[in-house]
Amino acid sequence: MNKVIDKLKEIDTEEVGIVIYTSKGQRNNISLNSELIVPLASAAKVAIGFCVAKWVDDDFFKWDDLVEEVTFNTEEDSKELYPHLQNRESLPLREAVEVMIACHDSDVAKCIVNFCGGWEKLNRSIQSYYPSINITENPRDLENKGELNSLLEIMIHIFQGYKTQPLLWTPIINGLVRQKGDINHIPPHHLNHMTGGLDNVVIDIGMIGDFNDNPFIYAVGAMNLPNRFNNQAADNKIVEAMNLLYDEYLKK
Repeated sequence: MNKVIDKLKEIDTEEVGIVIYTSKGQRNNISLNSELIVPLASAAKVAIGFCVAKWVDDDFFKWDDLVEEVTFNTEEDSKELYPHLQNRESLPLREAVEVMIACHDSDVAKCIVNFCGGWEKLNRSIQSYYPSINITENPRDLENKGELNSLLEIMIHIFQGYKTQPLLWTPIINGLVRQKGDINHIPPHHLNHMTGGLDNVVIDIGMIGDFNDNPFIYAVGAMNLPNRFNNQAADNKIVEAMNLLYDEYLKK
């Protein structure tokens, strides 16, 4: 695990962090700057899905409820991943949440949040569990942010919840499994995650390893980076760190 930390420390910023949870031992295995608060970008959509699942669990909504006037963000990849949905004007809540996560789709996210009662209600809900997290309508807003520890806890909750209540958490898991974001030699089915990024921010939260064989759950983020559109050094270091983390999983 120290190799993972050392690799991240090579990134040209002091604001980089990671926290890793070993599902077999049910404990945080290693961390670096775990209290770092980072802009979430698209990763906030996992927190939105978490809130919706909690509302469904509390019988405020049902997964079969219809979200009306659905629109898709044409800059994302729902046309490739969900071509059969493109002419639909409504989606069951379960499908909307899956598409939102799988496609990083902010337009679908707006439809879901508006259907469920708005952004203020969403933030009251998520902050009752994780006070550090704030979600904005614009995913590029710097106030759309959260602490790495809290993001890890959400992922642990989703993973463990699926083990005991699969029907409740399936829409989120389906989105994580289906979204694209391969990393080098890690088999796609051993990487169920959600990435987010801005010009000078990168974040990645998810599960690495066999989903049914004690995967590692992690949250990694870095900010105040050189412009990522011109300089891929930080992204490459994080990819290398994820490959090293996968190597550690294979050794367990």
